[in-house]
Amino acid sequence: MVRRSDVTGSDGVRLAAWEFADPPKDRRETGPAPGVLLLHGLMGRAAHWAPTARWLAEQHRAVALDQRGHGRSDKPAEGPFTRGAYVADAEAAIEQLGLAPVTLVGHSMGALTAWQLAAHRPDLVRALVICDMRASALGAASQREWEDWFKAWPVPFATLADVRKWFGEDDPWVERPSPARGEFFAEVMAERADGWRPVFSRRQMLKVRETWVYDAHWEELAQVRCPALVVRGLDGELGRAEAQEMVRVLPRGQYAEVADAGHLVHYDQPEGWRAAVEPFLRETAEHPVPSSP
Repeated sequence: MVRRSDVTGSDGVRLAAWEFADPPKDRRETGPAPGVLLLHGLMGRAAHWAPTARWLAEQHRAVALDQRGHGRSDKPAEGPFTRGAYVADAEAAIEQLGLAPVTLVGHSMGALTAWQLAAHRPDLVRALVICDMRASALGAASQREWEDWFKAWPVPFATLADVRKWFGEDDPWVERPSPARGEFFAEVMAERADGWRPVFSRRQMLKVRETWVYDAHWEELAQVRCPALVVRGLDGELGRAEAQEMVRVLPRGQYAEVADAGHLVHYDQPEGWRAAVEPFLRETAEHPVPSSP
């Protein structure tokens, strides 16, 4: 079962939150199921978390959020698309859906939002999973590469098969064929009169991205007081040395890696992702939330 709830985010933006399975049915002895909020990366959508949410729902109340500019949530023409807006949106989802104390699971941009929220509102967050997101500044060259990449998209696509083939094989950013990447992008396309186009605005995605690529985020990482797991794909964007430094900076950091996975760790290797994350979630499910300073 998939159940949708609407959340009012920062500046009144309407956000779609999705529960992909019924919560555990019988917890009379153990109390309410612990909440988990899943935050996708740039260009992603809540539906990308569906396989993860379904196994999480065996022991947790698992909710995935379409963040502003993505999925079924509002896409305000001029934003705001600031870091503060994304963090405030996640905070609103936790409070309006009654998820606290929550475990935040974030991929890429969603992971940055997760650790910024954990630093800002430690009273709301029980634990944190950071999936393939760098704490270092990426710089102007990275943003220019993204601008060029977006211009290279052959939109509109005639069919979803064309979407899968281009992003999985023909995209110049693809080092080797990746069917999972093709499927990932097929999920964020919608059919229009002239063919298949992304459900998001590429212009907006660049605006979203420019709010974090020029800055490093180590200081906020160091302020995260809850248990935190840093997960990287061996072929992802987060290198081992930086991931291990992130673990060192986190007051209660742990490390895991997933073999044969690229940046889309949970999508590339769902079984390896589960094996890396599930023990951490089990350990932290009953962990007390630190009191506010």
